[in-house]
Amino acid sequence: MSFWKSLFNGQSSSASAVTAPPPPLNGNGQEGVIETKVFFSTNKEIDVYELEELCDAVGWSRRPIRKVKKAIEHSFIVVSMWEQRGQYRRLIGFSRATSDHAFNATIWDVVVHPDYQGQGWGKSLMRQIIKELRSEDISNITLFADPHVVNFYRNLGFRPDPEGIKGMFWYPNSR
Repeated sequence: MSFWKSLFNGQSSSASAVTAPPPPLNGNGQEGVIETKVFFSTNKEIDVYELEELCDAVGWSRRPIRKVKKAIEHSFIVVSMWEQRGQYRRLIGFSRATSDHAFNATIWDVVVHPDYQGQGWGKSLMRQIIKELRSEDISNITLFADPHVVNFYRNLGFRPDPEGIKGMFWYPNSR
């Protein structure tokens, strides 16, 4: 519960962090130090092809690029996570939320590159998007989770609806 308390008590999580990669070799075979930073952005200007590569890396099904672009444009908040190594920058995490802009938001498309999974970066990404939603005074935050990641979200304080309300879905041609 301390995760949620930190968000509601105004304590903020770090907007950027520095990792310590093994030093790369420079052109003459000697080790050179290039600082690697991981940072978050709320800019909706995401290269959808780079996002598609990230989704491919975790094995997600392909979605039409035009629809992905439209989903991002119509999202309330987008949080992307980037690795910056010298001049090189790459997308390593992404999440977005839709909202009624008053009470409710739903988090979608949480993805972290496999090279960064299991190191706390997914948790940091979730903290960042929740922090952004809380800064907009959104207090009812929901998400949908595949069975294999339910415990990840449970450990962040997400719970099944306490009133036992079950989600329902409508799909075309479902009758």
